[in-house]
Amino acid sequence: MHRILLFIVLFFSISSQAQQDYQAQQRQLEERKSAILKEIKEFQSLLNTNKKQERNILSELNAQNKKIKLQESLISNSQKQERNLSNDIYVNTLASNKLQRELKVLKADYAKTVRMSYKSRSDQSKVLFILSSDSFLHAYKRVQYLKQYANYRKTQGDELQAKTEELERINANLEIQKAKQQRVRVEQEDQKKVLEDDRKKQNELMTLVKKDSKKYSDQIRTKQQETKKIDQQIKAVLKKIIEEENRKRREEEERKAKAAGKTVTTTKKTSSDKLELTPEEKALATSFSNNRGRLPWPVEKGYISARYGTVKHPEYDITIENHGIEITSEAGAAVRSVFEGTVSEIQVIGNSRAVFIRHGEYITVYQNLASVSVSKGQKVSTKQKIGTVGNNFEGKPILKFLIAKNSDYNNPQSWLSSK
Repeated sequence: MHRILLFIVLFFSISSQAQQDYQAQQRQLEERKSAILKEIKEFQSLLNTNKKQERNILSELNAQNKKIKLQESLISNSQKQERNLSNDIYVNTLASNKLQRELKVLKADYAKTVRMSYKSRSDQSKVLFILSSDSFLHAYKRVQYLKQYANYRKTQGDELQAKTEELERINANLEIQKAKQQRVRVEQEDQKKVLEDDRKKQNELMTLVKKDSKKYSDQIRTKQQETKKIDQQIKAVLKKIIEEENRKRREEEERKAKAAGKTVTTTKKTSSDKLELTPEEKALATSFSNNRGRLPWPVEKGYISARYGTVKHPEYDITIENHGIEITSEAGAAVRSVFEGTVSEIQVIGNSRAVFIRHGEYITVYQNLASVSVSKGQKVSTKQKIGTVGNNFEGKPILKFLIAKNSDYNNPQSWLSSK
């Protein structure tokens, strides 16, 4: 009897844990689906806004590639949902079949027990069964047997009821899961149709590009040169910031030493590669570092239209090296500081302005601003507006965003939240 009860408890606990794991996976997939759909909606909104400007085939092609990747992510997520549902349906079907077999055996045993009980249902037959014993010990054993038999019947009934209820619950879940699976399959078919249309549009744009290959390859090279020039200017400003900050730190140390009556003998040159930090700045840098992958975006709405690192063009033998990311947004959109810090520099780079904000040994750079609403030396907070997005040399509202640790660039995309 104890073994039967233990089995029931173990069965329910395993089933409950499996259900919790399945529900957790489903929640994660639903959350990911919502995030992708939101990104697609924002992307399409920005795309519709920017279409009002002068047509740029390369920008359209880049946007179409981004749209295809988002749609592929959505389909991949749907496929994971379907696999997850299929696995759970399979497990629940096995559990349902097993329970049905067990219930069949259990019902047969219970029916047999009921028939035996019916035959010996009278109290008189039980009394006679006890009185016909050979000895007192024998009679006592028969009394114990009757008690155990009664308990066995009750346990059988309880087990039968528990398994019946569990079978009903599993079958109800199966119906819900099958309905969900059907909805996911329908959604997936719709998503595939959208992807097919996007790829057709991509092919049309590629045909236009190939028709005038020299024109577009020249445009890409112009962008490559512009990007390289901007990155070089930003690199020079970063070195200048490090040198100035270290010089100020050394001058402050010398001033304090003189005030304390100490002899200053240091002639150490200021570094242009690594910032010297105060304890407060070290704490700020640690806090910034701890928020990797959780920093807010520098614009509320936007999508990454140029990635970090060395990117080879799919059609032309041209490689573009980008030390930051380019975020396409809305013209005049507010640009925000991604973390608390101090404005170290405001410079004109290219044909627009750039703001450099220091967070301990980290520096964030916001380039291609149409306007700036902060000043050098000003302390800023997370998400504080520092300016507005301007149009790049192609006439597109794009923010260039960089993150450097001292003078070494980091991939900004790995620092920003997934929205």
